[in-house]
Amino acid sequence: MNGSEKWLQAISLIAIVVLSIITIDLLNEEDEEAEIVYVVIDNRITIDEDYTIEELDRSEVARIASFNIKVFGDTKMSNQTVVAELVDIFQRYDMIAVQEIKDIDEEVPYLFLDELNQFGNPDNSSNATLEWMMSLSQRSGMQEDDQHSQEQYAFYYRPTVFTALDNGTIYDDSTNDSFQREPYLAKFMLLDTFGNETGTDIVFVNIHTKPTLAVEEMNALGDVLDWGKENYSDDDDYVILGDFNGDCSYASYNELVELSISSENYTWIIPDDADTTVGDSRCAYDRIVTTSQLDGRLTGQWGVDEAISGSAVSDHKPVWFDIKRI
Repeated sequence: MNGSEKWLQAISLIAIVVLSIITIDLLNEEDEEAEIVYVVIDNRITIDEDYTIEELDRSEVARIASFNIKVFGDTKMSNQTVVAELVDIFQRYDMIAVQEIKDIDEEVPYLFLDELNQFGNPDNSSNATLEWMMSLSQRSGMQEDDQHSQEQYAFYYRPTVFTALDNGTIYDDSTNDSFQREPYLAKFMLLDTFGNETGTDIVFVNIHTKPTLAVEEMNALGDVLDWGKENYSDDDDYVILGDFNGDCSYASYNELVELSISSENYTWIIPDDADTTVGDSRCAYDRIVTTSQLDGRLTGQWGVDEAISGSAVSDHKPVWFDIKRI
């Protein structure tokens, strides 16, 4: 091989390397319009340059959680060790959206509410101020083909932090039958640290998707929000939270970024790399999504509650985020 041929071969090799790098970059490039926006996170996600995380005392924020309490029925309610741990977990929050309440007699949610209020009132005094109140749905799974999977949703909340503005309502899914368990919507007003109304009212949407139809049901949440705007005010802020089954074998990253609720108009607070499960699996099933900055009250703080003893309590961990009360 002469000098000229060697030079041409070198040029060709360089060209191949450069084209390979460009091709890899193009394949890895994400669609910016489909990007899920995360507000807060530790060093795993880049924070929006226009967003500032505020360091606030616990008393200056409302801490809101979502918790799938696996098969929350008579059997679990009769286990005092489990109930005591659940009561202890709830004390860390100001509102908890609960999924998978399975009690055909619909007594368990009220029994647990009594346990919560007895925690701060061991003598069961009738004059004691209630520490907790509850907004409870009817049994979801209203369509005939879904009635074998009926569950209730609940919002347990501290009346010193939130005021309920309605009795809550199950989404009317009769037209499209998009959900196995229709989401539950309830509207609350946030109170400041002095107990005064802040003017920030939020419609919370509680959801537990069917695992094998998780993508389809998450995509239908856009319809739920449209329905909510017809039944509430156009000015309301929304927080969707619950067991989305939004990861692992039920939902891929590519499927998540194509959802109707994955545009720039939404903020996903619990990221894809969070682990919200108990046990060996590592999946971000439980999610929290907002439609706005909640009147600028998002603090940038969130978490997965690791202080759960094991699967006897649930196969999910609570997930939470903070909003400013000041």
